[in-house]
Amino acid sequence: MAKITLQDLRHSYMPNPAGPQDYALKQIDLDWTDGGAYALLGPSGCGKSTLLNIISGLLVPSQGKVLFDGKDVTHLPPDQRNIAQVFQFPVIYDTMTVYDNLAFPLRNRGVAAQRVDARVREIAVMLELDDVLKRRAAGLTPDAKQKISMGRGLVRDDVNVVMFDEPLTVIDPALKWKLRSKLKELHQKVAVTMIYVTHDQTEALTFADQVVVMQDGEVVQIGTPVELFERPAHTFVGHFIGSPGMNVLPCEMRDGAAFFQGAPVSLAGPTKATTGRTELGIRPEYVTLADAGIPATVHKAADLGRHMVVEARAGDHTINAVVEDTAPAQGDTVHLAFAQNQTRVYTDGWLTTEDAS
Repeated sequence: MAKITLQDLRHSYMPNPAGPQDYALKQIDLDWTDGGAYALLGPSGCGKSTLLNIISGLLVPSQGKVLFDGKDVTHLPPDQRNIAQVFQFPVIYDTMTVYDNLAFPLRNRGVAAQRVDARVREIAVMLELDDVLKRRAAGLTPDAKQKISMGRGLVRDDVNVVMFDEPLTVIDPALKWKLRSKLKELHQKVAVTMIYVTHDQTEALTFADQVVVMQDGEVVQIGTPVELFERPAHTFVGHFIGSPGMNVLPCEMRDGAAFFQGAPVSLAGPTKATTGRTELGIRPEYVTLADAGIPATVHKAADLGRHMVVEARAGDHTINAVVEDTAPAQGDTVHLAFAQNQTRVYTDGWLTTEDAS
């Protein structure tokens, strides 16, 4: 296991990058503690895989350093970093038995047969593969094959980090929840540093203790799932995490107070004096239908089982509200109230409201 540190990291696939727009990864400084469970979350093209390849040694960054426990490994190849990687598609030997697949990484390093047997059976029990150890991998289901691939990454006890690159892409949706839960359970048992790369917020939030949210080659926020939901540091985080995402509405700031369509809106705390585009951010879960508030017209309502999502229009702007009771009918006039402690101002996308102490 290892503490992973990324110092002043940047990367461009161009030989002579002229500016920030030419970098797939912009300035990144990160510290991941030994034994933690982390996720890299963001849309396609945001730089997740580039960052993962730099950590694994498949790419040398254009600038900066990668440190494992303080040792500079920036220019070391993957086989000298003691890492294990699980990819989107299972990397296994179909003609081998499950047992031999799990044993291969250990045998390849000359581990004693007794230790190989003990470790293989230990991991097989964790992954619920102990009843198929003698079967050839070729005849197994895709989720079982991915379990083998995971097991090959976990069977070594000398790895610094296990990295998962969208490992549930080919798994049937009905089985994804089970495998996500299994991964979380495995991390708690083996306590090795794990980094999980995904564009799926559910996968990231259910697996990781800390989530790194990326956009356009930048880290926009690092936090626990609760922190990302309750206090997005950027409107992108508010949009990307949550279903539906955070309401982002244009507002005017006058003497430290926020106004939406001319009406004052109470905020969670004082807002820093800045210049730029100002917007209100409020999650639908904290918007309620009330006797007084922002007048709006119901456009539609969606029944999600546990609750309803009401989409209303206030002028040219759409506001979503999550309601537990019966939703109003399309065309009804309603009043929307924002929970003060969850209403914040963002300037040019970045959070500028400080929560009241």
